[in-house]
Amino acid sequence: MTRQPVRRALLSVSNKTGLTDFARALHDQGVELVSTGGTAKAIAEAGLPVLDVAELTGYPEMMDGRVKTLHPAVHGGLLALRDVPSHAESMEAHGILGIDLLVVTLYPFEQTVAGGGDFAACVENIDIGGPAMIRAGAKNWQHTAVVVDTEDYTEVLDAVAAGGFEADGRKALAARAYARTAAYDAAIASWYAVQLDDTTPRRVAQAGTLRQSLRYGENPHQSAAFYTTGDLRSGVATASLLQGKALSYNNIADADAAFELVSEFVPETDVTCAIIKHANPCGVATRGTLIDAYRHAYRTDTTSAFGGIVALNAALDGETAAEIVKIFTEVVIAPDADADARAIFAEKKNLRLMLTGGLADPLSSGRLVKPVAGGLLVQDRDNGQVAAGDLRCVTKRAPTETELSDMMFAWRVAKHVKSNAIVYAKDRATIGIGAGQMSRVDSTRIAARKAGDIADAEGLTGSPVVGSVVASDAFFPFADGLLTAAEAGATAVIQPGGSMRDDDVIAAADEVGLAMVFTGMRHFRH
Repeated sequence: MTRQPVRRALLSVSNKTGLTDFARALHDQGVELVSTGGTAKAIAEAGLPVLDVAELTGYPEMMDGRVKTLHPAVHGGLLALRDVPSHAESMEAHGILGIDLLVVTLYPFEQTVAGGGDFAACVENIDIGGPAMIRAGAKNWQHTAVVVDTEDYTEVLDAVAAGGFEADGRKALAARAYARTAAYDAAIASWYAVQLDDTTPRRVAQAGTLRQSLRYGENPHQSAAFYTTGDLRSGVATASLLQGKALSYNNIADADAAFELVSEFVPETDVTCAIIKHANPCGVATRGTLIDAYRHAYRTDTTSAFGGIVALNAALDGETAAEIVKIFTEVVIAPDADADARAIFAEKKNLRLMLTGGLADPLSSGRLVKPVAGGLLVQDRDNGQVAAGDLRCVTKRAPTETELSDMMFAWRVAKHVKSNAIVYAKDRATIGIGAGQMSRVDSTRIAARKAGDIADAEGLTGSPVVGSVVASDAFFPFADGLLTAAEAGATAVIQPGGSMRDDDVIAAADEVGLAMVFTGMRHFRH
């Protein structure tokens, strides 16, 4: 396949990583360098000849650099079809030089937003000339190769050294270029929507950067990859994989669910462990120490915990690590890990350890996108929370302080359980979880049965449900689910309320001596 040599390159980069080495390598291959502003200055200071774009256009940079490349001398050089006679004649008539290679990294708009820049600073970091040049050069892929990422420099230099780019290489670069400008504009549009408090903008765009190609998706016949959005929310996207096999699609999804759950709890007062399987918690516990939190979380469902994901809201220590490795675990995700924990895990080469560097803020805003046939469902992240003072006691008996503490714990856990969700808890640890059932009564029964498994495993004479509280992610439409919990031994209930039959449910609770509070907030999770 015929290669097209690179004789002239225009470089205009905000990210100057590797710039001078890259420019020198191009110069050594006989490529003429054209550049703008700070990029031209950096190249010149490296002792390399460079033609400033102002010399090319005959106009200086103006308006604080807002106008410098928006000129026919630049865009003609990028867009000209050199094998079309009329284009070639226009180039000659107007002194337009062909540009074979365009290298642009855009103003750091995303980084400015992430760094908390004010409105004016963010607007000033919206690149105009860069995207215009990128789109022009990419449209003319037959004659212009466009580079928008510094990680492509080696690929470019290899092509230049080989005599130029082949057509497929220029096409691939054009695709990356348009993806970059699309992502850039998506970031700007999303930011403006936030500034305007527009929760339903006329158009939405979702962009991501490839973080990791995955072996497959949920099943081996599905292809998959992991993309990051630039959101600095602590979690799987910010985590470093300290050891273990490459993460799978399901590993990442489950680790995200697990870490979001434990981030609901403040480690200074509530050291918490959650064990997740198929995006649902098998067990969650809050204790004074990490090892106690892990042991009580594991106790909830020792069968399902096998091959699960363990999430911790505090730095993993050696004692807890030694306990975790007693059974097969796919992933452990935590803010950090001490040297003892790392050494213990190092002996388990397949055990993945992810360190996030912090906890996710459960109160932060964000947007969740779910594809459906022919469209997208878009909603705010569920950052709703209730405090003890927000609860409304609706029964004759008010909850005790112990029951109230367990209610608040169970309610936070229920938020992260697939609907219909029922959570039994006692002493700030789950003892039974019913998830994803079509009937709330079935979820209640399953959760009670799970608690019965604890009794069987530990040889207890009574059910652990006795004296527990129960949390329901949505209201009880009938009294049957509530009465099932009472029959199992629960003494208090926390639920949103809001059913047409609330009065019947309250009367049933009073009849059996339950304490019940309404949160006024639902936590469906599908």
